[in-house]
Amino acid sequence: QVQLAESGGGLVQAGGSLRLSCAASKRTFSEKSFGWFRQAPGTERRFVGNIDQFGTNIDYADSVKGRFTISRDNAKATVYLQMNSLKSEDTAIYYCAAGPHVGDNQHSYPYWGQGTQVTVSS
Repeated sequence: QVQLAESGGGLVQAGGSLRLSCAASKRTFSEKSFGWFRQAPGTERRFVGNIDQFGTNIDYADSVKGRFTISRDNAKATVYLQMNSLKSEDTAIYYCAAGPHVGDNQHSYPYWGQGTQVTVSS
């Protein structure tokens, strides 16, 4: 069982930055790949980005490429989502997910956090 807890969400003006953190169980952290997904009101949950267990295979949705950066710190058992140049359309609940394989399909990830709200005001 992997427990995940996101933090760092909040209200920010357009053009600003936020860094989300996803703290995970330490025991198997280094073996897991992680994905970030988001869900805006009235929409389906969508892929934001992912990082493999080695931190070398990192991918992003086209909508966030060049603005968002995913990283991981195995010593702290934490995955980060640095979000820069935020836009109003980035407003959503952001979820961290963990699983054995990296990918953009949410069904690849059996473990999920509770989500953290990000609101970007224009």
